[in-house]
Amino acid sequence: MPCYVPHMNAVHITSAARRTPPFARLGAFVARHRWPVLIGYVISAVIFGIFGVQVFANMKSEGFIDPGGEAARAAAYIQDEFGASDAAVILVIQSPTDVDSDAAAATALLDGVAAVPGVESIVSYWSTGAPQLRSDDGRTAQAFVYADSGADLEQLSADIVDTYTGQQGDLTVYAFGGEVIGNAFTETISGDIARAEGVAVPLTAILLIFVLGSVVAAGLPFLVAIGTILGSFLTLYVISLFNDVSVFSLNLVTGLGLALGIDYSLLIINRFREELGAGKSVPDAVAATVNSAGKTVFVSGITVAVALSALLFFPQYFLRSFGYAGIAVSVFAVLGALTAIPALLAILGPRINKLKVRRGDLTPKEDGGWARLARFVMRRPWPVLIASVAVLLVLAAPALGAVFGQVDERALPADNPVAQAGQVLRDEFPGNEGSPYEVVLIDAGSAEEIRSYAEQISALEDVERVTTPTDVIVDGQVVAPNPDPITWTSGSDARLSAVGSVPPIDPAGEQLLADIRAIPAPASEALVGGVAADSADATQSILDRFWWVLVWLALTTLVILFLYTGSLLIPVKAFVLNLLSLSAALGVLVWVFQDGRLSWLTGDYTVTGTVDMSTLVLIGVVAFALSMDYELFMLSRITEEHAAGKDTTDAVAFGLQRTGRIVTAAALLIAIVFAAFMTSGATNIKQLGFGVTVAILLDATIVRALLVPSFMRIAGKANWWAPAWLKRVHARVGLQEG
Repeated sequence: MPCYVPHMNAVHITSAARRTPPFARLGAFVARHRWPVLIGYVISAVIFGIFGVQVFANMKSEGFIDPGGEAARAAAYIQDEFGASDAAVILVIQSPTDVDSDAAAATALLDGVAAVPGVESIVSYWSTGAPQLRSDDGRTAQAFVYADSGADLEQLSADIVDTYTGQQGDLTVYAFGGEVIGNAFTETISGDIARAEGVAVPLTAILLIFVLGSVVAAGLPFLVAIGTILGSFLTLYVISLFNDVSVFSLNLVTGLGLALGIDYSLLIINRFREELGAGKSVPDAVAATVNSAGKTVFVSGITVAVALSALLFFPQYFLRSFGYAGIAVSVFAVLGALTAIPALLAILGPRINKLKVRRGDLTPKEDGGWARLARFVMRRPWPVLIASVAVLLVLAAPALGAVFGQVDERALPADNPVAQAGQVLRDEFPGNEGSPYEVVLIDAGSAEEIRSYAEQISALEDVERVTTPTDVIVDGQVVAPNPDPITWTSGSDARLSAVGSVPPIDPAGEQLLADIRAIPAPASEALVGGVAADSADATQSILDRFWWVLVWLALTTLVILFLYTGSLLIPVKAFVLNLLSLSAALGVLVWVFQDGRLSWLTGDYTVTGTVDMSTLVLIGVVAFALSMDYELFMLSRITEEHAAGKDTTDAVAFGLQRTGRIVTAAALLIAIVFAAFMTSGATNIKQLGFGVTVAILLDATIVRALLVPSFMRIAGKANWWAPAWLKRVHARVGLQEG
């Protein structure tokens, strides 16, 4: 008998341990081993940083085209089968008087360019006398620099720009071309990151002090943010060893890293103060915090990562890179929030409130302004719902008139030499010599059929001329023989080049592309490529996959929120309301950037009359992910209170009181982080910052404060309904139960 009781106690303790929720066990483990956990996190962050900073050298600046599109296939076919390629660099050379009188200086300059390692040949106005390479006023001429097949185009372009552009004696020289534009974007983005952080970090630090009420508490989110950013840099570096990764994705790493670090830290610190205020010891408070707020953070991180993984549906590595970055940021933010923050809370205990800047108790209150707002809304649910939806629909209306485009050099600051080069080319050379429509005829017909086809293309209103394997055709008439017929045929294949008189990345340029593609070609297959085709194909590839992204977001939202709440209606409500607020944000974006409004707020940029399609998609997915973040913050507490026995009205009021201040503060802080992107010199990054900022603010105010409580009040008990068989599924695999 003396041995029997200890045996039963051991069985009892083992059973109790098995019943302890996993997140509570994690919290208890971190509290018990707080110093090793914290030191391990800091050492890991340092290692991440040492290796992760190498990512900057591997970043790419392009990635906007669809690699499987018709234009990409045409470019590959021209290079592989015909041995032809686009110019690596286009030099725009201006004389103060006349390019003919400065021929000697221009020729000497081009001789120097020809000696740059990797340059194969140069075709210029001075070497050919071609009138299309000289402006009408005679003061500007072009030179096309072609590279060796194995040359490093990025380095070659940088060498030419560094040595041979700017003021060269009496000549003014600009450089243009894909690699030149890419290098300019890389340099701009690198400076933008430092500038945005210089604006966002001090402002968020100051605001965090007032939101959290103490200087000590305000420092915690930055620990998570730093670890998240450095870990994500390392992840992108590893990915860049095997895949192209866009330099633009670094903006998302810094912005979202700060955002989620702030979000998750606010939620955990707020709940820890609650648990301490309820009389728990520090270790128990840490365990209870991780079991409640930590679980919400974990589910939120999964939701954000899954939402951002939608960007992997797209073939452009520009968008895919943001998907990689978003998933990495979500994972590292969750790891930091579930280890470093609880460890610090266990170390600090009540000292988390040291160096207070707010009077009174910092423990969250059970009743207050947010609860009163929720009850006010729920007393008048229909008027609030109708008015809120009407406001969002009005804001969304401009999106119906969106004109989509793609990023080109006009997204750089107007005073950037590359942007100036593009403007000179548009002003002085309306024929767009450097951006022709390239046509590949596979198994082409006879020479007469090819000529007839070329004559039809040349008869189009916006076509300056068409070059065939044998002739140059203008307005349906042969005006000259092809001056260089070597790379225009390959076996039974042939190619043509059509020079347009409209900008390629423009609605008029896309219409000309459609007109060319609509003409029946004398070939078993015809491929039309070029800059305009790259842009059009990229836009179409996004539109083709748009519905798949919507389905993915809908399914993942429904599944995750059902597993979290056990309800069918709440996930549907969340998805619909998120789409509504997102549509409003996109409408505001179109109204501002397409027409060039509010430049006093966004900063100066070149108005193109379009909005970048890739950026719109990016804004939509990022804003949707952050909206789900806030949705989970609020639902976690509402569901918890409803499960504890409160009716819908009281559960919503209490949940909004406990989370409303956190959601609003987090939204304001994140808005500052993304609004700092508007200091960028790149227009598409300005659009990203503006669009996400507007979406966040709309979501945290109109949606969370007004639409959610009014909808849940109208739905009543239906909020929590699900078929019996789904209730059984939720009981077995649900995420809410301890």
